[in-house]
Amino acid sequence: MPGWLAYLLCFIGVCGHASSEFVAKLADTPGAEFSVWRFMIGGGCLILLALSWPGQRDLITPLKEKGVQIVILSCLGMSLGQLIFHWALDFTSVVQVATIVTGIPIFFVLADWAVNKTPITKPKMVSGIGAFIAVVLLMTEGAGLSATGDDLIGTIMALICGALGGVYLVFARPFVMAYGPVRMTAYTFAIGFFFLWTIVGLFWGVWVNPLDLADKTPTQQAGILTIGIWNTCIAMACWLGGMAAAPDPQRANYLFFLKPVLAAFLALAFLGDSLSWLQGLAIFAICFCVAMEYVWTQRQAAQTA
Repeated sequence: MPGWLAYLLCFIGVCGHASSEFVAKLADTPGAEFSVWRFMIGGGCLILLALSWPGQRDLITPLKEKGVQIVILSCLGMSLGQLIFHWALDFTSVVQVATIVTGIPIFFVLADWAVNKTPITKPKMVSGIGAFIAVVLLMTEGAGLSATGDDLIGTIMALICGALGGVYLVFARPFVMAYGPVRMTAYTFAIGFFFLWTIVGLFWGVWVNPLDLADKTPTQQAGILTIGIWNTCIAMACWLGGMAAAPDPQRANYLFFLKPVLAAFLALAFLGDSLSWLQGLAIFAICFCVAMEYVWTQRQAAQTA
């Protein structure tokens, strides 16, 4: 796959990530329950996609070869992270969660260094500093927004989600390269559904029944179907596929820094949310440092050419 196409797929995946908070708020469904709906519909769509995709139709052999690892990654990586992500939206705003989850590339780079000994270059450190500044600003924002501390709780939960997401991407990448992004994403959400369905049922007392979708309002139905088909099936397959094929996966992962900008636009334009000055500074810090990293890298490449 050409490098430009891999980066384009990553960007499409970012658009799916960036709109997921917006869709979740629009669906007006409790976060824990909503995560089960997402994995139920998204996992089913991804299974159908894998069965219709050349080279991705054999869903049995990878489970025979690496079944235990795939199940662990699906449950404790993506599924747990998505549960915390949607739960965080019950406590704080779309912009707050979208910006703090942008810390995923920090954890990706750190985990990639710890696991694969991939060096952290100086330009990538610049982007990491921007994300760190954003995290500090939003932690400060969360600590002062609410007397009940709900915003701070949501911010911390989003940070945990970001950590799980970054570590997951590092450990999932070899499986994505070996078995393909569509097949691995299908495993992640299909297996994760059973994990989340059990966890949410036991701890929240909500046993999601597919037939209950008919009892939802039209807006809730639209949100649930959108999060499953677009945000999960299409966007996640593009994201993992682009990450696996990108010439520089760390740089591709930095496209994720565009997420808070897109999410803030959706929240302001369609949800009527407001943007505080700290949230604006956090978004600016991320975008500015990512731009600096890009310019620095291009200059280095031009000097060595």
